[in-house]
Amino acid sequence: MSETKRASTFGNWRRPTSPGVLGLGMLGTMALLGAVVVAIVMALFSRTAALVWAGLAVTVLVPVSLRRDGLSGWSRLFAWLAWLRGRRRRQHLYRSGIVGVVPTGRHTLPGVAARTELLEAVDAYDRPMGLLHVASTGHWAVVLRCDADGASLVDHDQVETWVAGWGLWLANLAHEPGLVGATVTVETAPDPGTRLQAEVSATVRPDAPELARTVMREIAGTYPAGSSAITTWVQLVYRSSGPGGHGTSEAMAAELGSRVPGLAAGLATTGAGAATPMSAADIAERVRVAYDPACAALVDTARATGSAAGIRWDDAGPVAAQEAWDHYRHDSGISTSWIMSEAPRGTVLSSVLSRLVGPHPDIARKRITVVYRPHDPATAAQLVEADVRSAAFLASNSKRTTARQSLALRSAQQSATEEAAGAALVRFSMLVTITVDAGADRRHAERVLEGLGATARLRLRRAYGAQAVTFAAGLPTGLILPEHVRVPALVRDGLM
Repeated sequence: MSETKRASTFGNWRRPTSPGVLGLGMLGTMALLGAVVVAIVMALFSRTAALVWAGLAVTVLVPVSLRRDGLSGWSRLFAWLAWLRGRRRRQHLYRSGIVGVVPTGRHTLPGVAARTELLEAVDAYDRPMGLLHVASTGHWAVVLRCDADGASLVDHDQVETWVAGWGLWLANLAHEPGLVGATVTVETAPDPGTRLQAEVSATVRPDAPELARTVMREIAGTYPAGSSAITTWVQLVYRSSGPGGHGTSEAMAAELGSRVPGLAAGLATTGAGAATPMSAADIAERVRVAYDPACAALVDTARATGSAAGIRWDDAGPVAAQEAWDHYRHDSGISTSWIMSEAPRGTVLSSVLSRLVGPHPDIARKRITVVYRPHDPATAAQLVEADVRSAAFLASNSKRTTARQSLALRSAQQSATEEAAGAALVRFSMLVTITVDAGADRRHAERVLEGLGATARLRLRRAYGAQAVTFAAGLPTGLILPEHVRVPALVRDGLM
């Protein structure tokens, strides 16, 4: 008798918390205790002043404890005020070209991606490699194109092997010197069929039977209708290794070029297929098509004929763009972006994201980007132990320990045990962007995407007031959004 194999499940991801009372976190709790001490001292001189001070303290601290989708009340208020301030300054509008606001007259990228530079380099195998430089943070990035095999008609054992290989690849990133983060993007878009038509035109012989030529022409004309092209790329972002965090482009090209072949070879065991570095022209074309979907057929035709589209990095941006509170209009497309606010609770199967990342007939273009930021082994050990102490504190300071608190403590202890056994600790998030044509029903596509997110057991929060930057972060632009936040990480973590 054959034994039925049980599918592996995955989970135990948790958001780190700091010990505190009333959900204020460490910094909020210290502020509360300080306010209480000040109120007691003030009460010795004036009860009225003490009451006024207590009212102010409550007004300031209560919004910190009122959280929704991982954001406090103050975070939401400041985001709204920042949006109003930017709109008053007309920062939500962008015009480029000879009649735009760009001094050079080029179509450069807007917003936070404006201070990026794309260079052409080669890796250790002498393959062309695009090298992105983000001047505002001193980061350098390389992009690997993957030809993912897909899980259709694949044995369960092979899928399990791919998942294990992916976990090992992520764990090895924690030992990668200078790595800031890695992003994995799966993009689905309509297939214009130009590559198939070019292949048929190049292979059909003039002396072939008329019936055979007619059948091939019909195949080239009808097969691409309704089909989707799936593109996958992996972006690796590094800190500069030079003095003061400012290395030269030659030094970074040599350093990253020597690492790319090993990282690409590691992806072969994850089901990503053959991973090769994307050239500067490929990166520029990918970004240009994202901002102007109408030019996708022209770019695809140029690729099919073996010639480059001739798109430069300073011309990869939109001609015109306008950011709204809940969507982003750019050239010939309208996009809406979401950010994952909570990972699936409990355990999931390896196919949990299949419907979300797969093509859908009601969504023209869809881009799913998972952002990974691994901790180095020393920091990981400190974090998991601190997380155990925080979970134990929250469970012990409650009169009745809830099931969620008990589960959080067990999860923190399990994470600490796995980290001590050699597992890596990785922060992750997800960005989701859909793009429809200017005349399409955007609201319908948004509802479909939210339904797909529910099937993946994800809680997605629309990137209100940050549609443009979220859109750019899902592209191969070298952007890791937490590295561009002005509030220090110590303050953000202390309020969690």
